[in-house]
Amino acid sequence: MKILKDILYKAAIESVTGSTDISIQKIEFDSRKVESNDVFVAIRGSLSDGHDYIEKAIQLGAKAVICDTLPENIQKDVTYVQVKDTNTALAFMAANYFEDPSSKLKLVGVTGTNGKTTIASLLFQLFKKAGFKVGLLSTVKIMVDDKEYPATHTTPDSITINHYLNEMIEAGVTHCFMEVSSHGIHQKRTEALHFTGGIFTNLSHDHLDYHPTFAEYRDVKKSFFDSLPKTAFVLSNIDDKNGTVMLQNTVARKFTYALKSYADFKATILESQLSGLLLKINDNEVWVKLIGTFNAYNVLAIYGTAVELGLDSLEALRLLSDLESVSGRFQYIVTDSKVTAIVDYAHTPDALENVLKTVDDIRTKNEQLITVVGCGGNRDKTKRPIMAKIATDLSDKAILTSDNPRNEDPEVILDEMEQGVEAHNYKKILRITDRKQAIKTACQLAQPNDIILIAGKGHETYQEINGVRHHFDDMETVKEILVQLNK
Repeated sequence: MKILKDILYKAAIESVTGSTDISIQKIEFDSRKVESNDVFVAIRGSLSDGHDYIEKAIQLGAKAVICDTLPENIQKDVTYVQVKDTNTALAFMAANYFEDPSSKLKLVGVTGTNGKTTIASLLFQLFKKAGFKVGLLSTVKIMVDDKEYPATHTTPDSITINHYLNEMIEAGVTHCFMEVSSHGIHQKRTEALHFTGGIFTNLSHDHLDYHPTFAEYRDVKKSFFDSLPKTAFVLSNIDDKNGTVMLQNTVARKFTYALKSYADFKATILESQLSGLLLKINDNEVWVKLIGTFNAYNVLAIYGTAVELGLDSLEALRLLSDLESVSGRFQYIVTDSKVTAIVDYAHTPDALENVLKTVDDIRTKNEQLITVVGCGGNRDKTKRPIMAKIATDLSDKAILTSDNPRNEDPEVILDEMEQGVEAHNYKKILRITDRKQAIKTACQLAQPNDIILIAGKGHETYQEINGVRHHFDDMETVKEILVQLNK
């Protein structure tokens, strides 16, 4: 049990009705999970407003309510705390409830459109190899040293974040690497966390279903760096036109990385193959098992972070050469008939273009490149025609298919994608709504030495159709089909 006034420390309180000197069992923002002696925090979401469920939470046993607008019906035996913003209050309450776990380890946040998962996951891998106990909060999974938990969001809610950070402290974890999404920043989920460092990867077209403009999307990302303390560091990709923007106004120590510009951490690609990259980082050469220019940037971010966290630079390079790629990020297989199938999470125009250009760099041009791509339902519609245009411009054949249609008609999504295909590329496209059939068709079309790229879902092991998640794994599916075709 915790005392309510203690867990309200640093919350911007506007009024209190009742006593805050009461014991609280736990914090809840989902009224359905409220139990006796809990405190209910009413959050205004995009689909529902927690203030509409205050009465229900009290009926289930809530002893206190945190809200930004007091309800008309005030019950005598319940404490009501009115705050300026319930998302921010929840962030501080969660941190206080778990006794501020982020202040007890080195927490590094990774934000940007692409590369967050790879950088956070490989930093976790590198520091494990260096002998540290490490934590990871990522899109793919949550790790508390060797213990794995499933992930549901890129950046979890404040309670979940602090719960796992607290578990990390109890397990002796010293470093944690965390993906920081624009949604997470905007909804104040990271507000009360103590970051040792922040990494900016890049910024391109994404999440415009949530953010009304690209400028707001950029500014939300920037606010993460603006909030870092003097004791923290920022590592920014200044080859991206927004890289210097992220450094403006921050009081944290500033460092840069780049392939094309002068930077603190600079790399040159000496060799690029399907088996990996030979890089010259500052004055040293290193071979890494990661593929493509976009991964050269990721490697630089990992190296720079390792050095800023105190690892010896040569030791960091040695550990880099031993890193394995992340599930669903340019993951590939080669069949006996020399067909290469690549699965990648590329679900934004920039990511898709980067992956296709990487494939183009390492191919001989004597083979076909067949791309299978879709766009998610109930998400940013403006990128759909752009994704199809990129796929058809940079592939020999493109199969437009379903990603996670969610509650949208998949045929309508394909119609919107097809609008981006230029007339001279129409002969390149096929429309196959069923994703498994689309992958099977790509495999049937592939001749020896051809390359198949399956883009969009990467590590995901499900397909969401009409609100129901069905098991679906791109890599598992393409392996199964290729084995059957090779019999």
